[in-house]
Amino acid sequence: MNTHIFRLHPNTPLRESLEEYCALHTPKGSAMITCVGSLQSARIRMAAANDIIERAGPFEILSLVGTWTPEGGHWHISLSDSNGNVWGGHLCTGSIIYTTAEIVIVDIGRHTPIRQYDPDTGYDELYIPDRE
Repeated sequence: MNTHIFRLHPNTPLRESLEEYCALHTPKGSAMITCVGSLQSARIRMAAANDIIERAGPFEILSLVGTWTPEGGHWHISLSDSNGNVWGGHLCTGSIIYTTAEIVIVDIGRHTPIRQYDPDTGYDELYIPDRE
């Protein structure tokens, strides 16, 4: 497994940049190890919801976890506002970096993960063919 460390700069869309980086540098799959930084605006979808919540920041990124496969990413983010209120959910496109996003991901491509429809959940879920 190879580790990738990089920084995303202000005014950069977080999710879109992660997906682009992963497609270029970990084309078979990757997992988020850590991300610290901030967002000037956030677009997040909560569990079992269809609507996307949009909020203006700035917000501190407390955590960002997830996996990426060639079929797409599944990212969860936790944020805090200037009063210390914490919220989070599924990271959506259009969440824009405020000052920085310092990211460490690991290449998990040797396991050849894919996303496949799971009738039990109704979503495309992580599937590792050589393990299931």
